[in-house]
Amino acid sequence: MRIDDVQLYYLAMPEIKDIGDGSQDALLVRVRADNLTGWGECEASPLVCLANWICPMSHSACKSVSHTVLGRRIDTPNDLVQLGDEVRAQGLDIAQTAHTWSGIEIALWDLLGKKLHEPTYRLLGYERAFPKTPYASQLFGQTPTETFAKAQQARRAGYRAVKFGWSVFGRGTVAADRDQLCAAREGLGADGILLVDAGTVWGENVAAAIERLPALRECSAHWLEEPFVGEASFAYAELSEHCHGLELAGGEGATSYHAARNLIDNGKIGFVQIDAGRIGGLAPAKRVADYASQRGVTYVNHTFTTHLALSASLAPYAGVEAAEICEYPVEPTDLARTLTRETLAVVDGQVSCPEQPGLGIEPDLDVVRRYLVDTEIRVGGKTLYRTPDL
Repeated sequence: MRIDDVQLYYLAMPEIKDIGDGSQDALLVRVRADNLTGWGECEASPLVCLANWICPMSHSACKSVSHTVLGRRIDTPNDLVQLGDEVRAQGLDIAQTAHTWSGIEIALWDLLGKKLHEPTYRLLGYERAFPKTPYASQLFGQTPTETFAKAQQARRAGYRAVKFGWSVFGRGTVAADRDQLCAAREGLGADGILLVDAGTVWGENVAAAIERLPALRECSAHWLEEPFVGEASFAYAELSEHCHGLELAGGEGATSYHAARNLIDNGKIGFVQIDAGRIGGLAPAKRVADYASQRGVTYVNHTFTTHLALSASLAPYAGVEAAEICEYPVEPTDLARTLTRETLAVVDGQVSCPEQPGLGIEPDLDVVRRYLVDTEIRVGGKTLYRTPDL
């Protein structure tokens, strides 16, 4: 198949709030070849990715993603892996390249699956997909009372595991964070699994994280996610020496296999969380899943947006039976909640990869039109991008 048609669509809610919710906008990718259509989604700032897709060349390692992708042939999974290597090399000096390529790469896997009549997870090398146990992923409440209510609601909805993150956590006093954790634990009940996401709030300040460890242990938190920025593997390693049974999790910000491996090898994390919409797509995410299994680290998907992204995020570790949990967003915006015609439902407490060819998820074009942001990028009097027709 020759890649001649790639279109990117910038979608957004009417109002973007200053909160840690990445489902408020989206960059949807459509690829077409051989009368087939593939869909993907970038986990990134849409406008920046649009610029990365069409930007003029600065030098030999600073080229747009379109420069490398358009006109290429994709007939086998290995063709996609090789194209990804070339995209990274040609756009080496553009920090956004991995994010932009992720959505396109996911769409190409979807397209290839439809061409070969195989679900994406099978193209990645798995014979079967094991169902995953979802954890309800949501933000901390603004107050402990709100967090308590959200925890109770998640348990009533049937979720045994719940993750609270971002919001006010880590930004105030240790006592305030303890109150939030205790509220979450009380709302979940003694048998609920509590996961905590600090959202990189402490940068590389190990002492700040250590101060919260007693409360995390008191409330029986299963993991502490992203206490630091992903590059600070030394901080993760230092904190791990004080955790005594509390696991560290991280990796959602990794934009390459090597960044994720660094956290595994040097950060001493117990869970590596990979976002297929950031790391460069399904191929590098699968590579991390393979390496994590070798090192005894549990791979977990990262996704906080649409069910198209959720389906893509499950494929790279679908065949890893020991990696049995998955992130499942429960507070999406209307844009993220309605964007796809199909959803990955929780059935008997588990979520499974689709068995249809490709990702098994299609966008609802009426919803796409509703949230489409009219955009034009002009350079030197020439229009390089204009919102394409659907």
